[in-house]
Amino acid sequence: MLQLIVDWLTYSILKLDSGSKLGSSINFFIYDFVKIILLLFVLIAAIGFLRSFISQQKIKAWITGSKGWGNFFASLFGAVTPFCSCSSIPIFISFLKAGVPLGITFSFLITSPLINEYLVVLMLGFFGWKITLAYVISGMAIGIVSGIILGGMKLEKYIEKDIAAENTEEVSEIKYKGIRQRVIFGIQESNNIVRKLWVWVLIGVGLGALIHNYIPQETVHAIISKTGVFSVPIATIIGVPMYGSCAAIVPIAVVLFQKGVPLGTALAFMMAVAALSLPEAIMLRRAMKLKLIAIFFSITTLAIILTGYLFNFLQKLLL
Repeated sequence: MLQLIVDWLTYSILKLDSGSKLGSSINFFIYDFVKIILLLFVLIAAIGFLRSFISQQKIKAWITGSKGWGNFFASLFGAVTPFCSCSSIPIFISFLKAGVPLGITFSFLITSPLINEYLVVLMLGFFGWKITLAYVISGMAIGIVSGIILGGMKLEKYIEKDIAAENTEEVSEIKYKGIRQRVIFGIQESNNIVRKLWVWVLIGVGLGALIHNYIPQETVHAIISKTGVFSVPIATIIGVPMYGSCAAIVPIAVVLFQKGVPLGTALAFMMAVAALSLPEAIMLRRAMKLKLIAIFFSITTLAIILTGYLFNFLQKLLL
């Protein structure tokens, strides 16, 4: 329904050509901006409502008391949530505000865009069950290991103060009288966060729309196919600033593979586009300092590169 409304606004009201790059970019921009803002508001409100039933101490105690399983559970939760890199941010922020350890929240943020239901279905159709299963396992491994590394680096000081966990003693003393007050709490929290984030979403999606429609697929393939042993890091670095949905990325990875690009190189490009993007970095700037964003991107990029080389090594076994 939203896409139909955006198409009508873009092509009927604004009279833009649906076949032009400008028309496609503006359509992409309006659709993704509205979608992400709605997701931000609804998800943060829902999580705020649920948080009113559980004290932050209990959330922290459950995850930190799981004896090393916190990163696994966060990664597993990320794998079953159908979000892109930007749409995962509201849950990431809510985890931080609830006092969930930083490394565990990163395990969710990394895995959520890498693995989801429709990506798995698309990969099954294009690549078969062996490659799909290996991709899912490696995607969760990237989220778990990267989260553990980031958590061990003690980077909490780089989280913005108004996003960091609130005073748990103060929050736990709040008494809610009925569902209505809990709903109001969720809506107010969502409103406060969205008001701080919408400008970053606007800038991020705007850049994403330009990248999405003005970088030709042929250019990407030409660069990757001529780089030999360095194809994996180059494909990953090319994919990192790009922004697109899994539905668009999987077919591109398939085309690259069918044209002779090694499996691991094609999948590394797909992982980089899905898990990391320039719009995501811009949106995360509202929650954390630039140094933490750079560290997060660097570790995740390195993990994707290593995974790409592993897939290239195992390519014959997986086909």
